Amino acid sequence: MPAASPPSLNPAQREAIRYLDGPCLVIAGAGSGKTRVITHKIAHLIDAGFKSSAIAAITFTNKAAREMAERLGQLVRLPDQERPLVSTFHSLGVQMLRRDCKRLGLKASFSILDSDDALAIIQQALATTDRKLLRAAQSRISLWKNALIEPDDAAAGAADEAEHQTARAYREYAATLAAYQAVDFDDLIRLPVRLLREHADAAQAWREKLRYLLVDEYQDTNACQYELLKLLTGPRAAFTAVGDDDQSIYGWRGATLENLGRLAQDFPSLKVIKLEQNYRSSVTILKAANQLIANNPKLHEKQLWSELGLGDPISVLACDSDEQEAESIVMRLQAHKFERRTRFSDYAILYRGNHQARIFEQALRKEKIPYVLSGGQSFFDRAEIRDLMAYLRLLANDDDDPAFIRAITTPKRGVGTATLTALGEYSGGRHLSMFAAMFEAGLETRLAARQLEPLRQFGEFINRIGWRAQREPAAQVLDELVQAIGYRAHLFETLDDKQAASRWQNVSDFLDWLRKRAAEDGSTLLQLAQNVAILSQLDRSDADVDAVRLTTIHASKGLEYPHVYIAGCEEGLLPHHGGAGVDDDGEIVDSDLQQARIEEERRLMYVAVTRAQRSLTLSWCKERRQAREARSQRPSRFIAEMQLEAAPSSARTVTQQAARQQLGRLRDLLGGAGRGGS
Repeated sequence: MPAASPPSLNPAQREAIRYLDGPCLVIAGAGSGKTRVITHKIAHLIDAGFKSSAIAAITFTNKAAREMAERLGQLVRLPDQERPLVSTFHSLGVQMLRRDCKRLGLKASFSILDSDDALAIIQQALATTDRKLLRAAQSRISLWKNALIEPDDAAAGAADEAEHQTARAYREYAATLAAYQAVDFDDLIRLPVRLLREHADAAQAWREKLRYLLVDEYQDTNACQYELLKLLTGPRAAFTAVGDDDQSIYGWRGATLENLGRLAQDFPSLKVIKLEQNYRSSVTILKAANQLIANNPKLHEKQLWSELGLGDPISVLACDSDEQEAESIVMRLQAHKFERRTRFSDYAILYRGNHQARIFEQALRKEKIPYVLSGGQSFFDRAEIRDLMAYLRLLANDDDDPAFIRAITTPKRGVGTATLTALGEYSGGRHLSMFAAMFEAGLETRLAARQLEPLRQFGEFINRIGWRAQREPAAQVLDELVQAIGYRAHLFETLDDKQAASRWQNVSDFLDWLRKRAAEDGSTLLQLAQNVAILSQLDRSDADVDAVRLTTIHASKGLEYPHVYIAGCEEGLLPHHGGAGVDDDGEIVDSDLQQARIEEERRLMYVAVTRAQRSLTLSWCKERRQAREARSQRPSRFIAEMQLEAAPSSARTVTQQAARQQLGRLRDLLGGAGRGGS
């Protein structure tokens, strides 16, 4: 059920839309119509004489950008070339780099490495296969980049040997990217900042191109994004930032609330406007949310309010175990659906961590209830599928450098980092793809014969397969490709038997899917390969499916559901202690860092609560299984902070038998009503 939309703009919204006299900060509470304000402000800017194509609205996700562009299109109809730019930060960064890459020493066809490709380079730098260590190093390097800290500065400021080691890997990683003429996602913001800092003419050109900026979810910006916006707006400071300090939940990836505070310092004439009327949630839900977030210090005081009525009371379930928690929530959900005659898609089950999803999946499957898992790993994101997709991408486009690097190194075929670095430097100087550069005679001055031989053997192999991929049946060429590269043997050589068998089964499923698609479409392998870019989207078309949503709280941000269940409201889980010091009573030992962590967890809980429109249920377990061991749990402090009872008598665990009996009675009643024609 969609949220009620405001029939007309309220006074605060009108003020935010019409204010054009200087920099503006709109504090937009949850469900307060911030997207409406941004789109209407763009329309107002155009009416006020701003050139439409010189207006840019920047947000964080492609989904948010699409929604904003669609809503803007309903307000203002313009030819494509005159439309305002509605973009993510990273898409804007790509545009800036494609236009001015040569100033930064990049070729026009520079490659963008995804997280997995980048991790492979870090793995070579650290010479380890420890995934936990590698992910930690990748995260630390990302934080350094987002804070605009260069490798030498990272090394100078390293606190211990582990950080020194990561800083050395950062230096090698940066050098490898430069040699490959490649960038990672963090570079898509960091390098445009460097461009604007070092090239005054480029900075002025971009300020003229984008004369008014609107920035959504401003509380989620990191230091690098803040600097980019500051450099883009320049002395004119023609911008509107829209954000909410109570919904800042990405500190772990470098987002900082300090950016909201810095705005007033860096722009003394900043106008602050608060949107406090909520168009999403009931009065009861908003009262709990306000009481919860009041425990955090405030940058900008606000109090959400609603005209949508009291709504249902908030329920708290005290469960004996996580299995019982899942059963109780699923049974209550099923009974509620029959009673209210709602859709499955009206319900969401939110949780702190992905590890909590499995038990809910099992409970929903048991009751044959359809569900969609959000925030989990897509089939097409699995390493083994991405390995094979790299070969298909290379067949479709041999200028795809990231696909070339992944394919030539998986499985290993005697091509090392030094060889690829030399090839990358040569291809960058010649402004060619690495695949094309591999066959140039000039490369022989850079590489020894023993280095050249495996490179060119690989290139000739891809060319042969490419020739056949245009002419022969797709299934035959595909099978021979996988056999020729020895991928099954590679899995069993690099993984234990159980892991290897599991991954090979995924590969077999993928190959079956490709064969079936080729047979249905009558397409060659080359035609299949040319469509490979959209394959990863085929398992995500779940927007209109009538199914319960299972999602982490982080992934639920920006979404809303009529009926919400928040599972695992326990100390240590929500709030997640995250390695903080804990005393014998399970309380977090005070420190500034740990206090900041609890405040962010409280904001996370606030985000979860404000996803709900009509009804909200919280659950916690007296015991939860962790690493095959049942551990005693305590209700989250957040339940008390919302002035709710952790175990009210009216909300004791629903047993499976009692729930089934209640459900049977409801079905009988509904069936009788249907037969009676009432």
